[in-house]
Amino acid sequence: MLTKEELPPCPVATTVGLIGNKWKLLILQQLLKGTQRFGELKKSIPAISQKVLTQNLRSMEEDEIIIREVYAEVPPRVEYKLSELGNTLKPIINVMEDWGKEYQNTVLSESGE
Repeated sequence: MLTKEELPPCPVATTVGLIGNKWKLLILQQLLKGTQRFGELKKSIPAISQKVLTQNLRSMEEDEIIIREVYAEVPPRVEYKLSELGNTLKPIINVMEDWGKEYQNTVLSESGE
């Protein structure tokens, strides 16, 4: 997690820094549906590599946006879910989804499809 001194002065820059890449946004979108295992996340975001998924999950865990739970089983089971802080991102993701749908509908109607 960033210290107060490391945070950019602009709140939008702070948000973009925390969730502003496409992979984090797609991971958040999936975790809004509920707790998921690594394999489930990988399967639901087919274009993401295992390495990039791992890096982004670790980053969001460090920023306290998600919670990683490891169960002492054989084989080990690891689950990811949104933290209380992560759940506050739901309105942002929902608005982005709504805007994207509207944009897609506009483009489709203009192209005659």
